[in-house]
Amino acid sequence: FPMGVLSCMKYLMFIFNMLVFAGGTCLVGVGVWVAVDPSGFQDIVAARAVLSVGAWLLMAVGIALSLLGFLGCCGALRRSRPLLLL
Repeated sequence: FPMGVLSCMKYLMFIFNMLVFAGGTCLVGVGVWVAVDPSGFQDIVAARAVLSVGAWLLMAVGIALSLLGFLGCCGALRRSRPLLLL
């Protein structure tokens, strides 16, 4: 491949992984918000147990996505195949 295509791919992969990282961070934020202040969400979800489990699930998925996005960003910048495959 020409050098310009590889450079473009590197930056596109970095941007995509940065979006995954940002989305995961947002999910963690919403999960923490629901866990700390559930009164605003009790109108939407009637059962308190479902709300609590949903908050923890949002946080777990958000942490996993943030970690995945961070490792992907590092892999894209360093051109590390194992980090990108992870």
